[in-house]
Amino acid sequence: MKQIWITRSGPPEVLVVKEAPDPSPGAGEVRVRVRAAGINFADIMARIGMYPDAPPLPFVPGYEVSGVIDAVGEGVDAARVGQRVLAAVRFGGYSDVVNARSEFAIEMPAAMSFEEGAGLPVVYFTAHHMLVYLGNVKRGDTVLIHAAAGGVGLAALQLCKHAGAVTIGTASASKHEYLKAAGLDHAIDYHTQDFAAEVRRLTDGRGVDIALDAQGGESLTKSLRALAPTGRLFAFGAASLSPDGTRNVFSMVKGVLQMPLLDLLPFNLMNDNRGIFGVNMGHLWDESKILLGQLNQLLGLYNEGAVKPVIDSTFPFAEAAAAHQRIHDRKNVGKVLLTP
Repeated sequence: MKQIWITRSGPPEVLVVKEAPDPSPGAGEVRVRVRAAGINFADIMARIGMYPDAPPLPFVPGYEVSGVIDAVGEGVDAARVGQRVLAAVRFGGYSDVVNARSEFAIEMPAAMSFEEGAGLPVVYFTAHHMLVYLGNVKRGDTVLIHAAAGGVGLAALQLCKHAGAVTIGTASASKHEYLKAAGLDHAIDYHTQDFAAEVRRLTDGRGVDIALDAQGGESLTKSLRALAPTGRLFAFGAASLSPDGTRNVFSMVKGVLQMPLLDLLPFNLMNDNRGIFGVNMGHLWDESKILLGQLNQLLGLYNEGAVKPVIDSTFPFAEAAAAHQRIHDRKNVGKVLLTP
């Protein structure tokens, strides 16, 4: 099999394709011949050495794949061989053959492409968990979506549209036309506009009911203060700690110091009737009842036409560095995939 390894911390060029023997599935596992693998921001942070959950170097990153089951381990129904599946894995997804826990290898709807299958698990899990499972998004809510043109951002936009919520999204101006065509109600150019001031203007000073923030740092502080009474802020990343895609101690310290430490004191949250949730889907790996329940809901929404993964681009394994660079340069609209 072919695998993409992070050989050392550094720029995209540290990604190297290597050959290895095909693995045999263990008990309770299925083996998947991969047709597409998703890239997530956690992979980028792991590559530059800023993702604490990453295995020791060198390792194969990747959380989500799609493909065809070609072997099963002990305890798994042999009739699953030949199934088209999407699968969530705990690292190792940048491979053309992976073993996955059988319960996390889900048969894809007939209409779903392999690219869509690889683009669904992580970003839709994350968006659904924040908005639906925890956030109780409903018709008439106003939702602030940072990085609205990214994978999680577009998933969140689709879920908000389905719920009937009003959406405010931040993105570079070049992506505004696309986002408005996709259903975004209000677009903010984070390069030239103060999103907090725009939120106040657009909501007549009330604020938003839900904010989704993967930036951290100053953005997290401003997002918290942009909440309306009973508002919920979801923090699910810290991209601002590495604004240029490198491991920079100054940027890390600056970002931490800009976090809303005083605002998070319990009496401040109580007095303001606001809440903040931390979300790390990787730390819910053992909560299969929660995750599988959400995945079944998402597949139901896909079958209804309410959600559909947006694929920005695909890259062969040999061009993995270019795929990572595209995300670094913030050129993508939707998911970037690797295809063996």
